[in-house]
Amino acid sequence: MYDPTKPYKKEILNLIKQTWETPYVSVKNGVVEKKLSCPECHHIDGIGTKGIFHWEQRSFRNAVLDALAMNLNDLAFMRATPYALIDHLFLPEDDKKAILDIVRYLTEECRKRNIAITGGETAIHDNLEGLELSITMLGFVKRPKPNQFKEGDVLIGIKSNGLHSNGFTKIRKLFGREYRSDFILPTHIYLNTILALDKKFDIHGMMHITGGAFTKLKDLLDNTDAMIRNDHELEPQEIFFELYRRGISDEEMYKTFNCGIGFILGVDRKDVDGIIKEIKNFKADVIGEITLGEGKVKIQSKFSRKQIEY
Repeated sequence: MYDPTKPYKKEILNLIKQTWETPYVSVKNGVVEKKLSCPECHHIDGIGTKGIFHWEQRSFRNAVLDALAMNLNDLAFMRATPYALIDHLFLPEDDKKAILDIVRYLTEECRKRNIAITGGETAIHDNLEGLELSITMLGFVKRPKPNQFKEGDVLIGIKSNGLHSNGFTKIRKLFGREYRSDFILPTHIYLNTILALDKKFDIHGMMHITGGAFTKLKDLLDNTDAMIRNDHELEPQEIFFELYRRGISDEEMYKTFNCGIGFILGVDRKDVDGIIKEIKNFKADVIGEITLGEGKVKIQSKFSRKQIEY
């Protein structure tokens, strides 16, 4: 039964206080004192219906990583360093152990990344099937720069960990109550890799491949086309082939799922080898190029060799 007094409040506060002193902020009595002055970008996202599987499997650490990844990876293509977050946790029942586990894992991950947890809320909605962890992330940008591909850019893809956190409404329709371990694998977090690359190389455009998948590349095109070939080494994981076999078209696969590629960079040809060599934590490969065009994304499908155009 739900206790509106939230008797675990003190335990939560003691956990998040561990994040209140960082190189970027100090939090005292709930007041945030910033130690820097830079342009900022703010972002909000959650884990969507993937949270149903995290709740059923009690894979709470992975749920935290998913929620962080959906925000940190979008900060990455803004070249932003995160410094604080506010979380909103939704649960179908008042489960003290689940709440404290989630906050504990979030605290651990934030301490690793110098992110202060400056606020939060827990809501119990008994009409939910699973959990939702929504995060508002604040970041600063030392060197703001346009995020746009240029004609002649080479596209480098960075491998995903599988499904990441998109398309789970479609997955649930196709699989029903079937379960796969792929459904709770956490989204890769690319932030540190991307920020390190941005300091060494002139990256023109980059994109986190999430909701909207490869159609998101259209936002970075100006009188150019993005051409993605199927002869690269970043093969979709088997779960994507299973989805395809269950009736999802090539067009829907590439606008809903990452199909094995979680992040894309557009760079000068001269920088390609150096960038791929620097990407040590993930597999990376050249997947295509930017050509003169009309703002279209053209993909040779890994599933059927068909060419798709958005």
